[in-house]
Amino acid sequence: RLARECAAITTEFENVPAEASRRLARDCFVSPDADSVAVAQDRIREKAFLAGVVGVGDYAIVRVEDDVAAAPDKLLPGVLKRSRFGYDGKGQVRVNDRPETIAAFHAMGAEPCVLERLLDLECELSVVVARDVRGECVAYPVAENRHEHGILDISIVPARVSAALAAQAQQATLAIAERLHYVGVLCVEFFVVGGRLLANEIAPRPHNSGHYTIDACVTSQFEQQARILAHLPLGDPALHCAA
Repeated sequence: RLARECAAITTEFENVPAEASRRLARDCFVSPDADSVAVAQDRIREKAFLAGVVGVGDYAIVRVEDDVAAAPDKLLPGVLKRSRFGYDGKGQVRVNDRPETIAAFHAMGAEPCVLERLLDLECELSVVVARDVRGECVAYPVAENRHEHGILDISIVPARVSAALAAQAQQATLAIAERLHYVGVLCVEFFVVGGRLLANEIAPRPHNSGHYTIDACVTSQFEQQARILAHLPLGDPALHCAA
């Protein structure tokens, strides 16, 4: 029914089943497409993809209890994250040693997980980009993000980092969108560790850290998504005031 009644369909939540998007795409324009969403909604696939484009922090895949014993010592203390259906601090647990990691793994239903090394962060950054069906792509200014209990609390724009690091974050996000053949609005979150940029995760949607674009940019991230769905040219992402 949705496919019959709509000319174009999008989502603002990455946990919509990719197969639903794939079914809808048989009858109407869907953005983002199912293949892009399938990468972003599975941390194991996402880590492998990001590692091929930009650096990521040290991690190990945990599918069974024995994988915890086999994980390198340098990953502890760390964070154990469910591969699927985790967001805003949900589906993840800080762990200090292997017994804690095994307990956390079973507490999350012994589902596939990623064990990530606990990093000494200088800050967290994110970049929102918009890419249309013609392959045209624009990047918004870099946001510096602060979290409370795993949930985004404050974004500062422009981010208080060097111009070179900000440009690197924008270029990395554009490269990720290109490699995914992504159509729509996309956000990539980064950690800054020792002056180095490490990709954390992809959000295949308008993002919390891009809400500043409503008031501080010429074209908001939401207008970009509507423009892409309507096959209109992308708007100007320029920042006209700090946020």
